[in-house]
Amino acid sequence: MKLIDVPPVWLLLFLLATWLQTEKLSVGLSFGGAWADFLGGILVGGGVLLNGLALREFIRYSTTILPHKTPSCLIQTGIFSRTRNPIYLGDVMILAGLVFWWDAVLSLALIPIFVWIMERRFIVKEENRMRREFKLEFARYERMVRRWI
Repeated sequence: MKLIDVPPVWLLLFLLATWLQTEKLSVGLSFGGAWADFLGGILVGGGVLLNGLALREFIRYSTTILPHKTPSCLIQTGIFSRTRNPIYLGDVMILAGLVFWWDAVLSLALIPIFVWIMERRFIVKEENRMRREFKLEFARYERMVRRWI
């Protein structure tokens, strides 16, 4: 179960729900213009960039990216010096961007639900594992860097 209970699977499920809402339940609502496509593109591009920057740090430090495993070290450099959860933030940006790009007005409600699931299902558990593993180092990091932005 842990192999499929990973954030990318959740993101794909939410993206599928967003796309289905666009195709089957648009109810005539629209963001109304090119600004939504532009904003959507900026958000998707920013989300992909954040995920890439985070992946680079995971590779640099040769530690696990899997949320159910304890990392071998606490990454505090690169994008991790700005946000403790750049991949989750990137995923939220991708979801929000595609909501705008696909003109999925009703799916705006999915964004806070996705954030809530990511926090409860992954972030809180990951941070608790890191508190146990890295103790004072994580406490200092947590005080210096916000969870999201």
